[in-house]
Amino acid sequence: MNLEKALFQYFGYQTFRSGQKEIISSLLNDKSTLAILPTGTGKSLCYQLTGYLKEGLVVIVSPLISLMEDQVSQLQKKGEKRVIAFNSLLSKEEKNYVLARLSSYKFIYFSPEMLVQKEIIQALKFAGVSLFVVDEAHCVSQWGVDFRPEYRQLGEVQKQLGKPLTLALTATATPQVKEDIQSVLFQEEPTVVSESVNRNNIALFVQQTEHKQAAIQEILSKMSGSGIIYCATRRQVEQLYQELRNDFSVGFYHGGLEPSQRKQLQQQFLTNKLAILIATNAFGMGIDKADIRFVIHYDLPDSMENYVQEIGRAGRDQQNSQAILLYQTGDERVHYFFNQMTNEERLGLESYLLSEGVSKEDLSEIQQKWLAEIQQEENSERVFTRIKNKEVQRVEQLQKMLAYVQTTTCRREYLVNYFDETLEHKTANCCDNDGASYLIEEKSADLGVEQSQKGFANWETILLRLFKEKKTD
Repeated sequence: MNLEKALFQYFGYQTFRSGQKEIISSLLNDKSTLAILPTGTGKSLCYQLTGYLKEGLVVIVSPLISLMEDQVSQLQKKGEKRVIAFNSLLSKEEKNYVLARLSSYKFIYFSPEMLVQKEIIQALKFAGVSLFVVDEAHCVSQWGVDFRPEYRQLGEVQKQLGKPLTLALTATATPQVKEDIQSVLFQEEPTVVSESVNRNNIALFVQQTEHKQAAIQEILSKMSGSGIIYCATRRQVEQLYQELRNDFSVGFYHGGLEPSQRKQLQQQFLTNKLAILIATNAFGMGIDKADIRFVIHYDLPDSMENYVQEIGRAGRDQQNSQAILLYQTGDERVHYFFNQMTNEERLGLESYLLSEGVSKEDLSEIQQKWLAEIQQEENSERVFTRIKNKEVQRVEQLQKMLAYVQTTTCRREYLVNYFDETLEHKTANCCDNDGASYLIEEKSADLGVEQSQKGFANWETILLRLFKEKKTD
């Protein structure tokens, strides 16, 4: 089979990107595969082209509704009609319709929470699954213990589906994460295709400051092109938006917005009607925008894994871009707080198991999920040990993130070493510790008020304009 010919036939591309052909060839030879490709290098194409070249249904496990919807939209734009996201946006009647006609679909997306439901597994067993894909597979390790334990149930789902050919996709994986993914998703040793986590076209910067608002105002006044600003919480996202909205073309994005609002904001950002989106880390997965010139972290990320995932959304067109992390003393406190909340949830469940007369309904959603795991495994100690180990791991990851901030040596070298790689060579614009400087355009006001005269506008202004136009119609 000529894969280059198939690539052009289905997607119009002449050549594969690094790693893609090896992954597809492995799957076409019926070898389950773990694929580690940097953000922006075309992971989705690996299962899409394989799906076209193999008979049967492709099931894709995806962590976010926004990511599913974006992937579905991209396939539909290419003319694919046999694709759907099976999620909470569908009505009960629509779900029943899809389950009764699974054989008429080629690609169907599920969250892990949806996929573990018995009626869905039964319908998929009847239809037959030719390729089982876990997108953003690092979530198995990152979320599968103390946040979304359904990820750890995917191995059991695979068994019930007859152990279909499996592809696990991720942009980053430490040796520990690789081990976690393999233990959950692969009954036998998979083929591993791995490309370097390093993105040479993204210059790395850390700016330590006690005045973040002033610092980001100064940075943005010098930047040109599209960018993302990441914040740790929804509250911080909205607060920063209010501080910047009068001076720059910005919108804000987080999981608390209505689906229609999120979709509208994504579209405005993709079409350059908005220059900058201030967002939680819910934004960015699967966003098909190649020309993001900068990613700024207003708050400290909780791990190097998440940091690399997020900065990888810059420069997907291979042009020079930059990742800027603002750090203020004490930024790590919010992550210690989140970790403490998990600790308290665990202690609360331990108390529940030792007490009598306490209703199960008094437990939180995550406590009820942990309780279900305990009942399924018939071993509370094993489940609690996993949760405790994850708490320790999160603290260690945060310490590594702080070490990245404080290092006085090459940041790129630190980054690749964290993922058990060796830096082969440095670019001229490597990182601030090696003399790199911000890429500044001659017209420093490009993202400021003047930008709105070139087609950019404030998010609320755009929505108001759309409302008025609709009312006029």
